[in-house]
Amino acid sequence: MIEEDRVEDIVVLKLRGLVDSGTAQFLEEKFKQLIASNSVRFVVDLNDVHYISSAGWGIFVGEIKGVRGRNGDIKLAGMHPDVREVFDLLEFNALLTPYSSKEEAISAFTKQENTKLG
Repeated sequence: MIEEDRVEDIVVLKLRGLVDSGTAQFLEEKFKQLIASNSVRFVVDLNDVHYISSAGWGIFVGEIKGVRGRNGDIKLAGMHPDVREVFDLLEFNALLTPYSSKEEAISAFTKQENTKLG
């Protein structure tokens, strides 16, 4: 369900299948493990996810404050239209920024760094 990759200090988590009450705990454990190892910049590739339950969305919402408190972020990439519809309906765009692709989300971290330096 979860594949992990890295692009410099950005952790790319590629999710597959469903993110529901049965699988959300694995995502939560993965975030906690990575945050404990001082990783706080995440791109979550949702290209192969067709459904996210409230339990799944709760993981992202629950982790974002702590991650941002450590100068990190969670960026969501590649949402299918059905997943995006629920994301918009729940107004999570006020908390999390969606990106069309993982490359675009990774690039957004680089732009943030350049803004802080400039």
